[in-house]
Amino acid sequence: MSSICLYFQVHQPYRIRQYSFFNIGIESNYFDEELNITILNKVADKCYIPANKLMLELIQKSNKKFRIAFSISGVAIEQFEKYRPDVLDSFIRLAKTGCVEFLSETYYHSLSYVYSKPEFERQIELHREKIVEHFNQVPKVFRNTECIFDNQLAEDIYQLGFKGILAEGVPYLLQDRSPNQLYTNAIHSKIKVLLRNFILSDDIAFRFSNSSWSEYPLTANKYTQWLNVQRHSADCINLFMDYETIGEHQSKASGIFDFIEHFAKQICSKKGFQFHTPSEICEKYDIEGIYDANYTTSWADTERDLSAWIQNTMQQESLNKLYSFREDILSLKSKELLNQWSMLQSSDHFYYMSTKHWADGAVHQYFSPYSSPYDAYIYFINALSDLEIRIAREKANKGIH
Repeated sequence: MSSICLYFQVHQPYRIRQYSFFNIGIESNYFDEELNITILNKVADKCYIPANKLMLELIQKSNKKFRIAFSISGVAIEQFEKYRPDVLDSFIRLAKTGCVEFLSETYYHSLSYVYSKPEFERQIELHREKIVEHFNQVPKVFRNTECIFDNQLAEDIYQLGFKGILAEGVPYLLQDRSPNQLYTNAIHSKIKVLLRNFILSDDIAFRFSNSSWSEYPLTANKYTQWLNVQRHSADCINLFMDYETIGEHQSKASGIFDFIEHFAKQICSKKGFQFHTPSEICEKYDIEGIYDANYTTSWADTERDLSAWIQNTMQQESLNKLYSFREDILSLKSKELLNQWSMLQSSDHFYYMSTKHWADGAVHQYFSPYSSPYDAYIYFINALSDLEIRIAREKANKGIH
């Protein structure tokens, strides 16, 4: 019997306000609280609350055969705590069913793995504490920001005590093999790698409401037939997507809620499939081969690399300057400076600076709250300049050279 692993990413960044050159050195409120609350409320009402209600009903009505996984960034949980405790409560209710696994990730949904391994490990520990606090689970499987992955990451994650890690099933690394198997990596043979089936995942996440798509409309019957085609050669079909797919990216009017409900009921009622969480997949199946990611991949854009965040000079300058502050920030032991510097690490800030064109450019523009990538860069670099001034002042006050 084959497994369906249904995993959702939940994340909301602290978006930077229109922080101008004239604010530098005068005021240090970098984030647009009103916009962040507005977006959070919109997504909560369209997605988190009704989707969590649906997930809970599916678990209960299926006699706990329906099982899912989430990774929720620390900054998203923070915002639920402050502004939408009803959303947090709805995730806690899901956790109490015993049918929902919460994965580990970087607290600030950051690119710290690429720029600072000590910062990366600090954020994993912060996130672990937050998951234990609210959901009473110690994460066993890791999902890096934007599914960023390579061989060294898999080794590092194993050394940190995780038994599994999620990654994109990149065709040129699979080399005609199926993503529907459990793999290990080329450095360490014990870590288990769950690969996203990006075609089947994106059929829901991106193509579901596209009326020009040749398979539109996508029904639960049709989708289940596609899964059945792959079932006899599949151990686990991993469907990974943003949770905001349900109700936000794909509106309620598109039929996405009905689709998820009917799809889940069909899988639970058939003999050929079962829902399992990532940890259960790791326990249930043997490793079928090596997924040799000798360079870094992600789940973003057609290239499935890091170009969504580090391709242009604006992104590179911003990231290099940001992470150059780490030693000073930690040495000053200022909670305020540390918190603001950490919030500036969210990958979204650099995604908004992308100058990609064509299809990928349209996706970047959809998510950005700014008029252009250049605006995103200007507001970010201005905030960094102010942070740099504050660091220098704090060092001077404490006599640190």
